[in-house]
Amino acid sequence: MQKIDIELIPGGASPPPIRVGGATIEESAIAQEMQFHPADSAGTAQLKAARALVVRELLCQRAADLGLLEASGEALDEGDAAIAALLEKELDVPEPSEEDCRRFHAAHAERFSEPTRLKVRHLLLPAAPDDAEARDAGYRQGEALLKELSTIPERFTEFAIRHSACPSKEQGGELGWLAPGQTVPELDRALQHLPEGLHDRPLASRYGWHLVAIDERVEGRELPYEQVAERVRHSLREQSTRRALRHYLLMLESEIGVEGVTLDDDSANSLMQ
Repeated sequence: MQKIDIELIPGGASPPPIRVGGATIEESAIAQEMQFHPADSAGTAQLKAARALVVRELLCQRAADLGLLEASGEALDEGDAAIAALLEKELDVPEPSEEDCRRFHAAHAERFSEPTRLKVRHLLLPAAPDDAEARDAGYRQGEALLKELSTIPERFTEFAIRHSACPSKEQGGELGWLAPGQTVPELDRALQHLPEGLHDRPLASRYGWHLVAIDERVEGRELPYEQVAERVRHSLREQSTRRALRHYLLMLESEIGVEGVTLDDDSANSLMQ
């Protein structure tokens, strides 16, 4: 299915009315829903909110048609219960076979691997990304501190307490054991390639410069299928559910009728989260 992006307020004009069957999605409801759909712009958040409300209205109208929900005036909890009952009744999600699971694991073993773990200490010298002077000064300070640490590494705790702008300074810069994704992305990427020991250059992030020491490194490893079989099955079941839900919503969109906005491949996400 092709994804279609639609601007709800083109050129600053009033948005077209959004209707689902005989019901209208009010602008005030979209504005209230936007808080649950953070995005990089107000227009994108508005579009996501509108689609989420359209999905809910489609499902509620279908539930009402089947006698699972009163056609109007339902409480939020009652509507959620009716939608859950509706999807349980009408959504056809095939259970993945053992062969499917083993094949998926073989093709995506890295997704089910034990990640590399690092025991890390760091010291943060703060500098905003757009402050060239502060970043230059911070880098030079970092080089000077590393020069001292190269001869007296046991002073790392002292330096962290004295110079670091990170709350970890209270623990002498100790971050404990880190797995991928547990720190700021640009630092996270660099850490994955570092050997044990004090790194000889300051590492940049959006927060400034980091002096980093890797105290221990435990390499990740692929896990056998038997250890992750339930995770694999859950992943395949979730994929099947998303696919079935997308097709179901398209069918409801066609049967009930939607005006003012078009559903896309991501429209089912609000129900899966």
